[in-house]
Amino acid sequence: MAGLPPGDPQLVSMIVNHLKTQGLFDQFRRDCLADVDTKPAYLNLKQRVDNFVSNHLSNHTWSPHLNKNQLRNNIRQLVLQSGMLEQGVDRIVAQVVDPKINHIFRPQVERVVREFLSPGSCSEEPPAPLPSTETKPDSSIPEQGTHIVSLYQP
Repeated sequence: MAGLPPGDPQLVSMIVNHLKTQGLFDQFRRDCLADVDTKPAYLNLKQRVDNFVSNHLSNHTWSPHLNKNQLRNNIRQLVLQSGMLEQGVDRIVAQVVDPKINHIFRPQVERVVREFLSPGSCSEEPPAPLPSTETKPDSSIPEQGTHIVSLYQP
């Protein structure tokens, strides 16, 4: 492990597996799912999908011979092809995940990575950041939407 350079796929895989065994991804998932149904992006997407499905179903007449599975699959394909899910999920991520990346997820991931790379030499709390008198953006902080694993790749 010590001989692997930063960003090496084997090292990244080992770190990701360690994060998983620590339960960090499950915790992040729970934190995000707890917030998702209160965000405007989710409520908007849910309403758009509900309206889309209702409009589509209004064009069909129910009968006992109606193939519900085929109709369901057809609606699923139409929703996917419409692009509304992709746009909606991007907005949900922007409202739920992005605000947590730098203030909640990143410090926890960095702590676990430090413990993984140097077991026993890390304190429980990361060092406090030095107060900055400048207001220029920190280039070490990723843009919104940056994948968490990419934080540790060169």
